[in-house]
Amino acid sequence: MARILAIDYGLKRTGIAVTDPLQIIASALTTIESAKIFTFLGEYIKKESVALILIGDPRNLDDTPTDISNDVHRVIKILQKRFPEIPVKTVDERYSSLLAYRAMLDMNMKKSRRREKGMVDQVAATMMLQEYLLKAKA
Repeated sequence: MARILAIDYGLKRTGIAVTDPLQIIASALTTIESAKIFTFLGEYIKKESVALILIGDPRNLDDTPTDISNDVHRVIKILQKRFPEIPVKTVDERYSSLLAYRAMLDMNMKKSRRREKGMVDQVAATMMLQEYLLKAKA
């Protein structure tokens, strides 16, 4: 089977998580500069089989788009154009960064590790992917 890849896109940094080939376990992969996302994904997809790309859809509490929504939709269009064989789905990412930070606290992650740029992005992408897997299995 192919992996599922999840993207927590930000203007500066993007967190990326993937499943194992059996699509059972979600794991943080990396955080990259957002400007390098397509180069990174192109190289990754050459090495690994990817069945689906999930990307967080930023929404306000009232379900209206956020300031970054247009940027995310632009990224989605580019993903669909560059990787037409891989479906792209959006997932709700409301609270993803807050939940990621809380999860890091619950894991007793050291303060210095929590402060690392991109750690929250990786954890948020992993949590979005894990939630997707749970819903898909239900």
